[in-house]
Amino acid sequence: MNLPQPKVPFSPEEYLAWEHEQPDRNEYVRGEVFAMTGVSEAHATITLNLAAALHAHLRGSPCRPFTLDLKLRVDAANCFFYPDIFVTCDPRDRGVDAAFVKRHPKLVVEVLSRSTEAYDRGDKFAAYRTLETLEEYVLISPERTVLDVFRRDASGHWVLYPFVAGDTLELASVGFTCPVTQLFEGVGPEAMAS
Repeated sequence: MNLPQPKVPFSPEEYLAWEHEQPDRNEYVRGEVFAMTGVSEAHATITLNLAAALHAHLRGSPCRPFTLDLKLRVDAANCFFYPDIFVTCDPRDRGVDAAFVKRHPKLVVEVLSRSTEAYDRGDKFAAYRTLETLEEYVLISPERTVLDVFRRDASGHWVLYPFVAGDTLELASVGFTCPVTQLFEGVGPEAMAS
């Protein structure tokens, strides 16, 4: 996250009206608005690789993947985020009312950077955990070539499933598997700067 925008606090309705007119993306956290910064080449490549694979896998199903240009509302935490990738299969996320903001993801993916890692693992994950439909939260580290998949179990607890190069990633929420190396395809040392 970056520095907050000057007008504070915004109501959710004020934020949506204001943000719709902005040239850049801005996240909303309990009345404060934060400008989103650009991402590294590695971040963009990993996001594209996974989004493309999920899109192909989910084609013809009721589930749809979305990338970092669509808002996800977390009502219980009073937040609007732009996840790197999220998947929703919920009929409530279809139609005119959900054209710009979704609320019922099954899967959320964040590609980490040095400036966002602590937030993505801490406060943002705490907010996402309030989403009743969320089954998996994935954190991808371009620098370490690892993925941490947090999966909600039957008792509502979040269990960590780590994946490294050489493993086959499994996203149980959407029945998806692929080699971890496929997600990092095209990411060389020159693209790793965050």
